[in-house]
Amino acid sequence: MEYHNPVLLKETVDGLAVKPNGVYVDVTFGGGGHSKEILKRLGVDGKLFAFDQDKDALGNALDDERFVLINENFRFLKRFLRFYGIKKVDGILGDFGVSSHQFDVADRGFSTRFEADLDMRMNQGGEVSAYHVINEYDESDLRRMFLQYGELRNAPKLARAIIAVRKEEPIKTSVELKEVLKPFLPKHKEHKVLAQIYQAIRIEVNQEIEVLKEFLLQTTALLDPGGRISLISYHSLEDRLVKRFIRNGLFEGEPEKDLYGNVSVPFRKVGRLIVPEQEEIKVNNRARSAKLRIAEKI
Repeated sequence: MEYHNPVLLKETVDGLAVKPNGVYVDVTFGGGGHSKEILKRLGVDGKLFAFDQDKDALGNALDDERFVLINENFRFLKRFLRFYGIKKVDGILGDFGVSSHQFDVADRGFSTRFEADLDMRMNQGGEVSAYHVINEYDESDLRRMFLQYGELRNAPKLARAIIAVRKEEPIKTSVELKEVLKPFLPKHKEHKVLAQIYQAIRIEVNQEIEVLKEFLLQTTALLDPGGRISLISYHSLEDRLVKRFIRNGLFEGEPEKDLYGNVSVPFRKVGRLIVPEQEEIKVNNRARSAKLRIAEKI
């Protein structure tokens, strides 16, 4: 089984405009596909740092003197680069979401296809799992999670159903959870709604939105002028954050104007939104929702 098929491989690395002697970061190493392509374009004096909090990814580490793999969440980007004496970089690549490996290993609990314990931790040493969320969150937090991260209109009903069942006994597995929520899964779009439910739980477990925000804020200080970010998102919540941050350096509101009505923003957009061609989607169905945005530090 292939660990992970890199999505938009050429387009994403092209977006970095790799300089042979530059310093680059791949914050979502996974199977190493994007990192390998960056290394191909680096010269002997170039350097590539990669991050991945999943210990399974360590087995894919690349044997190259120009490469360093850091087993940490990319929310700690600046802290760990500083440990290696790196204060500025020329480009940062991010391919967000769940890797093929995480989906395909049943006991990780990410996929709706398998019976598994409720887990969904990208960092297997993390304290909060899907079991914790489903069995210990109060009704208001469950409702918030399903509404905010799953964009589910029936979030209150889902939360109430979970609370009612777990009063009798804990909900331990994906099959048990699906049984609890079965009345709220329309037959004609059962898989779609279940995927939204899983997405909401996964985002909550891994604090994905908070992590993305923390990461994006660090890119402005790390990138040299002319340096680039090349970022792939897989759902609208992520993509909206990336798009807005590239446009004005904020997640909410609008940047302040000076006396002359001008605004100061950290990035300029490079090209248009890029999505996979049908040929790539046929080979790798998980690419179907990918959206690539590229920007350059001003």
